[in-house]
Amino acid sequence: MLTRRQMLRDSAIGFGGLALASLLSESARSDSANPLALRTPHFPPKAKRVLFLFMHGGPSQMDTFDYKPRLQADDGKPLPFSRPRVVSSATGNLLASPFRFAQHGQAGHWASELFPHFSRCLDDVCMIHSIRGSNSRHGGALLELHTGSDTFVRPSMGSWITYGLGTENQNLPGFVTICPTLTHGGVNNYSSAFLPAVYHGTPMGNASVSSDRAIIPFMTGTAADRPLQRMELDLLHQLHRERQPSPVDSALESRIASFELAYRMQTAAPEVQDLRDETAETLRLYGLDEDRTRNFGRQCLLARRFLERGVRFVQATHSYKWDQHDALRKDVTNNCGEIDKPMAGLLADLKRRGLLEDTLVVWGGEFGRTPVAQGRDGRDHNPEGWTMWLAGGGVKAGLSYGATDDYGYYAVDRPVHLHDLHATILHQLGLDHERLTFRHGGRDHRLTDVHGNVVRGILASSGLLPNAKQ
Repeated sequence: MLTRRQMLRDSAIGFGGLALASLLSESARSDSANPLALRTPHFPPKAKRVLFLFMHGGPSQMDTFDYKPRLQADDGKPLPFSRPRVVSSATGNLLASPFRFAQHGQAGHWASELFPHFSRCLDDVCMIHSIRGSNSRHGGALLELHTGSDTFVRPSMGSWITYGLGTENQNLPGFVTICPTLTHGGVNNYSSAFLPAVYHGTPMGNASVSSDRAIIPFMTGTAADRPLQRMELDLLHQLHRERQPSPVDSALESRIASFELAYRMQTAAPEVQDLRDETAETLRLYGLDEDRTRNFGRQCLLARRFLERGVRFVQATHSYKWDQHDALRKDVTNNCGEIDKPMAGLLADLKRRGLLEDTLVVWGGEFGRTPVAQGRDGRDHNPEGWTMWLAGGGVKAGLSYGATDDYGYYAVDRPVHLHDLHATILHQLGLDHERLTFRHGGRDHRLTDVHGNVVRGILASSGLLPNAKQ
């Protein structure tokens, strides 16, 4: 028979063992010999991968997907309520959208006339009309959208996801960003920050080059080079083993892991970047046969090719074209013309290949625009309420969620903060945003910091539900 003292002693040892196992598990997550190895999610996922279509500059919600009849009727009148406490610059009276709107499909989603191709895909899309952020400036807003923080350098969303799940293809990076922005935070928007460097996004080109020149560099080695490269890497490993510091130098470990990944990528990356095996029909589907759509269409097609080969997170950036402080009619018309056909082609292609069901596609910018005019033909920044859409990955197809006010200024119905969006993206990947942490600077960090709630109203309970409005 156990005494009370013996029971407490034995139980304490058991609890200590559990704690040790947990610590070892978290250590293995970041310090294993293969930091990109597949990892088990916290719970069964609905999505395996993410594609983020980033519209740099802040698309105007009331000129794209958030139809506001009251705004049209009150064009030129003063805004009948107070503006936000912080605005970027002086604005005037209400400015109606210059574009016609119509409802499409069984879902009845509204879209402006600028989306003749994408409007046919709207039954596959979940519209969130009530996104909110915390920063009205591009730099802070981009960081918040990509990293969860508008004030500090933090790991990007793609880095967190790759850290949490690893990658399905050990010969490619877990996180690829195509033509990423050079401004408003630049590399910090796809940086791994204090996470191991192996989770840093791998850029293909940047916003200053067209997508046909965007490649992963230094992938041109011949087969004859590989034995010598292998010998160099083996020597590096030998030197590292002989001089292994204690505690382990995670930065050095990540550097060696990146060398190994670069070695393996030479056999896989050139094939992904070569579109010659795509059919003429597929190239037309993405708009590669037209000057206007070729640049973004190529990004979307490259994204599909990386995703189907097991890359965990891919970002394609339409940069930097959505900051319409003036020339609204001309520039929004041009912007939508560049992305309309590629987006429609992308969703159709993912769907026919069976990839859309477990690929979460996210579209949007760092904030929206004001319903009041800036100058004669422009709109200012507006982080108080804007539209983003999601497709695939276990979200409700055809759903319209949340709403802004009658003019499109504030999110008033079921607001979704960017922290909530991040929590929801992680949830669809089988990751609990409160459990996906990394210890740095004496405390545990996470993508959502101390915020975030999963937006359960947009989630399909089993597969894709019939079109509905909530």
